[in-house]
This record gives sequence, C-alpha cells and structure tokens, in this order.
Amino acid sequence: MCVESDGCEIEGCSSSDEVRTLSGSMSPGLKSGPDLDLHPCKPGQKFRAALMRCRSPAAAAGILSFGNVLNYMDRYTVTGVMLDIQRYYKVSDSQIGLLQTVFICSFMVAAPIFGYLGDRFKRKVILSGGIFFWSIVTLLSSFISKEYYWLFVLSRGLVGIGESSYSSISPTIIGDLFTSNSRTMMLSVFYLAIPLGSGLGYILGSGAKDAAEDWHWALRVSPLLGMTAGTLILLFVPEPKRGSADQMGGRIQARTSWICDMKTLAKNRSYVFSSFASAAVSFATGAFGTWIPIYLARARVVQKTAEPCIKEVCSSTDSLIFGAITCVTGLLGVVIGAATTRLCRQRTERADPLVCAVSMLGSAIFICLIFVVAKKSIIGAYVCIFIGETLLFLNWAITADILMFVVIPTRRATAVAFQSFASHLLGDAGSPYLIGLISDGLQENYATSSLWQFLSLGYALMLCPFIIVLGGMFFLATALFYLDDREKAEKQLSQLTRSSVKVTSI
Repeated sequence: MCVESDGCEIEGCSSSDEVRTLSGSMSPGLKSGPDLDLHPCKPGQKFRAALMRCRSPAAAAGILSFGNVLNYMDRYTVTGVMLDIQRYYKVSDSQIGLLQTVFICSFMVAAPIFGYLGDRFKRKVILSGGIFFWSIVTLLSSFISKEYYWLFVLSRGLVGIGESSYSSISPTIIGDLFTSNSRTMMLSVFYLAIPLGSGLGYILGSGAKDAAEDWHWALRVSPLLGMTAGTLILLFVPEPKRGSADQMGGRIQARTSWICDMKTLAKNRSYVFSSFASAAVSFATGAFGTWIPIYLARARVVQKTAEPCIKEVCSSTDSLIFGAITCVTGLLGVVIGAATTRLCRQRTERADPLVCAVSMLGSAIFICLIFVVAKKSIIGAYVCIFIGETLLFLNWAITADILMFVVIPTRRATAVAFQSFASHLLGDAGSPYLIGLISDGLQENYATSSLWQFLSLGYALMLCPFIIVLGGMFFLATALFYLDDREKAEKQLSQLTRSSVKVTSI
C-alpha cells in the first residue's frame, strides 16, 4: 500500500511525486503511520494509480528506447530509398547529399534550445511534442511532387527540429532514473537504438517501397509508430527530479545560470574532447549511412552482377543487407562495449575513454579495407563493414556515460544538447554533402562511366577512416583528464547540494 500526496489510499501505486523514489526507497513523509488521514480513492485517482504502477524506471527506459529507435528509423528511411529519390527528382550526388545535411543542420541548431528547455521545464512534454511534430511533417512530405525538390529538402529540415528535442533530452531522464552500472546498461539499451533504428530504417524504407512499388510509402509507416510512441511517453514515462538517481533528488534547489553552465562545460576537458570524438563518429556514420548502399550498388554494376538502375523502382538489395548488418552490428557493438567497459573498470578507472579509443582505431582499419576489396568482392566488403561497424558502435553508450560522470545533473540536458550540436556541426551535418561534392568533382569529366562513378565515390569515402583515427586520438586525450573532471563534478554536486540545504533551512 502507498498513499497519494492528498492522503488518498491507493493500492500498489508508486507516487509521491512518485511515492516510491527511483532508487527504490519509500519517501519518508508518505510511509504508513497512525497520523495519516486515509480516505477512499475517487475513480479518476484510481486510473492515475494504475498509470503510476506502470511508471517503473525500467518501463520508462524501454519506452524512451523505443522512441529513439523510431527517431533513427525515420531518419534513415529516406536513405534506404535514396536511389529512388535521386531518380524521381533528377538530382546529382551533391544535391541528394544535401537532404541529410539540411536535416542535420536544423537538428544541431535546435539542440541547444531544447537543451536549455530540458533543464528547466517538463521534459516528457517536450519529448512527446517533438515526436508528434516530426511524425506529421514526415507524413506530409510523402505527398510532395517532383517539381518541388526544394520543399522536400525543407521538410527534412523541419523533421530535424522535431527529432532534436528527443535526442537532447531523453538521455537525461534515463540518467535521473538509474546510477552506476545500471545507468551504463540502460544507456547501452537506449543508444542501441542508433544502429538498430538506422538499420530498421533501411529495411522499412526498402520493404515498404517494394511492397507498394512506390518509394513514397516508405515515408508513411514511421509517422504512425511515432505518434504511438509520443502517446506512451505522455502516459507512462515519469518526470524524475533532476539528480534523483544520485541520491540528491529533492535537495537540489539552487540552479546555476545558463552562462555559468556554458563556461563550466567549456572548461571541462573530458567533455570537450569526448565531444570532438563524437563529431568524428558522426562524420563517418553520416557519410556511411548515406552513401554505402549506393557505393555497393555501383560496385555490383562494375562487377557486372547488376545493371545500372533505369527503372522507376531501383533494386533494394544493398539497402536491405546494409540495414540488417547495421542492426546486428549495433546490437553487438553496444553489448560488447558495455561488457568490456564493466570488465576494464576493474583494472583502471579510465576504462570508458580507453575502450572508445581502441575500438575507433580498430574500426578505421576495417573501414579502410572496404574500399580495397569492394571492386572484386561484395561479400568481402560486407565482412569489412560488419567488423568496422561493430567496433565503431562500441562507443555510443560509453560516450553518454562519460558525460553523465563528468557533468552534474542540473547541467546534463544542456551538455547533451551542445555535445549533439558540436558533433553534428563538425560531423554528419556536412559529411554527406561533402562526400557527394568530392564524388561529383572527381567524375566531372567521366560522368557516363560506371567504373569512374564507382571509383570517385570510393575515393571520396576514403576520407572517413582518417577522421575516425582522429576521433580515437580525441578519446585518448579524454582519458588523460577523465578522473580529474569526474572528481570536480562530484565536488560541484556536493557544493550545490549544501547550498540548497542552507537555503531550505533559512
């Protein structure tokens, strides 16, 4: 039994603001006692109690992870039918690469705004509003005719704004629901959505296109799922107090200014270097997600195992295979990353950034090999993609956990938002367009040659392994300062808590 804050008796609920705290303990002021004035619940309060029983931290993390899957699935649904879009609108490599660039630019510009809002207002309302917004825009964009490619590009920019709200805020809710290894595990599940959703996006886009024999239907499935996720978030995800999982919930009343937050983050060397490393990962994943299926389709033409696409609906084989590989490697990468980090923490406290650094340096080797073997063997290219992506995806959840350790709870949404802004600004905001631009430049005089179309795109993509190595160097730099910055964050949190206690006592 537990009791609502108005004294109403509710069986099996967990309220207070949520009577059972997220760390599992009962709020002291709401435990049963002879002085409590209990009275029967009203029908509306019983419904609320039923909802509260479903608002467990694990259920909330599951719903938020489902929403993150949909976010990335919607993003890469377009990429899964990129060849069809390119033929439909009759645009060049650089123009089609602009789709992802515009999406990411709007995403990163909106991220700091949502980070500010997420540290100050109800987070789940912002999350669900963002999901409803991008779902509606995606659905409407599927009806844009071929004369208005600029409008289709604009719609992707609006979708980026909606998805930005989710990526900036949702990890901070999980950070306030769990702590220590539990938080690492739940963030691993949450960030598994990045490769899983990306892979499902390719599969959904290609599958819907093949089933309807029209690529427009690829954009009409994820919006329905998105609206479902938005509703689930409103009903079943709690609004935890910031810092509650760190046993500071309810005691942190003092808040630093936004300017102070930004100055502190800029001086946080672990945060800065890990943000640069994230940018390197984003550069590679953005370029790969956009161009690898097209690159492999051109490789098949060069090997004479396929004909150039001249039909209304192009072959989806490489998009489907690449999507499936991304799903599997995402699962393996996140699980291996979490397990490796927990094991290495027993040997060194710098395990988190070191695991990220080693995985990225290893990934660069296999990604470089893709462009060596693709001309002769598609299977060999897929093997290199599998190993390279697995190593690259190791660091998604670990990078988020590094941020949680070196940034205090009341500053985390801002930190996540600006890390997202920086990683996209320096990463996938420009990489798809840049790769397309380099490819167009290289094939300028040989546009009709299938071999040169294949080679020029491969030469452009060779930029990615070098950027990944640079990211590994940034993770090594993070390891140098990680312990100092984590200790500073713990001291800041302690000082903030003591100042809040003094204000409360006064």
